[in-house]
Amino acid sequence: MPNLDLSILVVDDAKFSSAIISKTLGKAGYRDVRIANNAPTALKMLEQRPVSVLVADWLMPQMDGLELTDKVRQLDESNNHFTYIILLTAKEGVEALSEAFDRGVDDFVYKSQMNKQLMPRVFAADRISDMQNTLLKANKLLIENNRELQENSTLDIHTGLGNQRLARERLIDNLRETEARGGVTTYIMLGLKNWRHIGKNYGKTILEEIAVGVAHRLRHLTRPMDTICRITEDQFVIISRFKTLDDCTISCFRRISDGISLKAFKTSSGFISVQAGASVCAIDGSLAIPDAGTVEKFALQKLQYAIETGTISVNLWPEVIREVEQLVNAG
Repeated sequence: MPNLDLSILVVDDAKFSSAIISKTLGKAGYRDVRIANNAPTALKMLEQRPVSVLVADWLMPQMDGLELTDKVRQLDESNNHFTYIILLTAKEGVEALSEAFDRGVDDFVYKSQMNKQLMPRVFAADRISDMQNTLLKANKLLIENNRELQENSTLDIHTGLGNQRLARERLIDNLRETEARGGVTTYIMLGLKNWRHIGKNYGKTILEEIAVGVAHRLRHLTRPMDTICRITEDQFVIISRFKTLDDCTISCFRRISDGISLKAFKTSSGFISVQAGASVCAIDGSLAIPDAGTVEKFALQKLQYAIETGTISVNLWPEVIREVEQLVNAG
């Protein structure tokens, strides 16, 4: 059965014609029918409230049916809406109708056969517009839900590791633990030097294969309680806890960096070697505990040198504070 609450707008500069169409729709039971005597007025009405079906004359002064169609499609795009557009025409040439379809017109009613064609076309428009707008609403809801999931997600979808969000949360938790109970929080940032070069030569698919390989290898190179995250395409972090700063030596972290650099990764394009550098920030409770953002920024600054040289940069927090103070004083 037709939806008698279907919103319809009739646009025709001939008042007699628009009155006949409106009366015909009313007899069929449609209750939400509005009339505009020209295209500019129709657009203002549509801006106030969209409709499901637009019935418009092709030939009108100021703006014809095709120009009106262009404007309506722009409104539809901005409003996430679909308007089924039917043009009233005396033209029957294939070229004219093809042009109209290309411009976004959905259907036609020939004026010479108005009595026979109008209502079947409107019934069809009713079903199609309802289906299209239902799909648009569902798609919008899916996009919003997906965006919310992405914003709240703590996983990197390609590797199954934590993402930047999780890395920040775990770093904050570990710093609080260090402040309250002592011990050492380490923030290890690992960067892949030749990532862009690999991508240029092999493509995105191979990059993701390598990322998965790095993730698997890092799981084997770290302890069960360590947190491993992929914070960018070519950067990984490991958040760990140690008893004292004396435990945080270069040799302690070298096996992680070497584990990535010294053994090639098997991919669908063969074995590919990755060059890694690492920077480590080790924080104990002997001095004021920094915030997570400060630790992240400092580790990133040190990472660039580590990547360029293929070394490991280990920074104990008391030394970092002195360096920061020197930078502040110099500035």
